[in-house]
Amino acid sequence: MASIRDIRQRIKVVRNIQKITNAMKMVAAARLKKAQDRAMAARPYADTMGQVMENLSRAAASVDHPLLRVRPEENIGVIVIGADRGLAGSYNSNVMRATVRFLRDRDPDTVRLVLLGRKALDFFRRRRYSIAETLSVPTSNVTFADIRPVAAKVRDLFESAEVDAVYLVYSQFVTAMTQRPTVLKLLPIEPAADELAPSGEFIFEPGAEQLFGALLPRYVDTQIYRALVEAVASEHGARMTAMAAATTNAADMIDSLSLTYNKARQAAITKEITEIVSAAEALV
Repeated sequence: MASIRDIRQRIKVVRNIQKITNAMKMVAAARLKKAQDRAMAARPYADTMGQVMENLSRAAASVDHPLLRVRPEENIGVIVIGADRGLAGSYNSNVMRATVRFLRDRDPDTVRLVLLGRKALDFFRRRRYSIAETLSVPTSNVTFADIRPVAAKVRDLFESAEVDAVYLVYSQFVTAMTQRPTVLKLLPIEPAADELAPSGEFIFEPGAEQLFGALLPRYVDTQIYRALVEAVASEHGARMTAMAAATTNAADMIDSLSLTYNKARQAAITKEITEIVSAAEALV
C-alpha cells in the first residue's frame, strides 16, 4: 500500500491536472461558440453554390473549361483536414480512419495528398502516399485567405491533369459531442440528378465560358472554406467534450484517492494508539 505522503502527492498532481483540463475546456467552449456561428453562416452559401454549379454543369457541355473536364479516374487528389494540436479525443483519429478507409482500394502511387494540420502530416508522412502540399490549420478567425493556397494547389493539380478527381475529407460539425467524418467529391462537378435538376434551357449572360471561368474557382474556394470552418468547429467541440470528461475523471480520481488517504491516515493513527497502549500496559 502506498504511503500517506505518496497518496497526498498523487492527489496534488491530479488536482493540478484537473485545473489544466478545466481551463482547456473553458477555452475550447469560448472558441467553439465563434467557430460554430461561422460554420452555420457558411453552410447556406456553400450549399446553394454547390446546387447552382451542379445544375449549371448540365448545360455546360459546350463549355471548355479545365475544371469541367471529366477524365477516367486513374489518379486522385485528396484534401485531408486534421488539426494542429491534440487533446481533442478521437477527432483526429476519426478523420484519418475515414481517409484510410476511402483510400483502402487505391494504389498509393495514384494518390496525391494535400494535408491541413500537423496531425494529418504526422499520420501520413509514415505512409507511402505522395504529399503535394501541407498547411497549418488556424484555430480561430478562419478567412478565405487561409484556404487560397490549398484551392490554388488543387486547381493546378486538376487543370494540369496530374489528378483526374479531387476529394475532400473533413469532420462535419453536428453538435459539440458529435462530429461526422465526411468525404466530398470536389472536382469534377457532377451534374444534379434528373429529378433534382430544373427543367428548361439556360441563357447565359455574360457568355457561358466567362461565367464558368468566374464561378468555378469561387466554387472550389467556397467548398474548401466551408469544410475548414466545419472542421475547426468540430475540433473545438471535440476538445471541449474531451476536456470535460478528463475534468470529471480527475474529480472521481481525487475522491478515490482522498478515501484511500483517509483510510491510510486512520490506520496509521490506530497503529500509533495501539503502540502507545501496548507500551503503557507493559510498564504496569
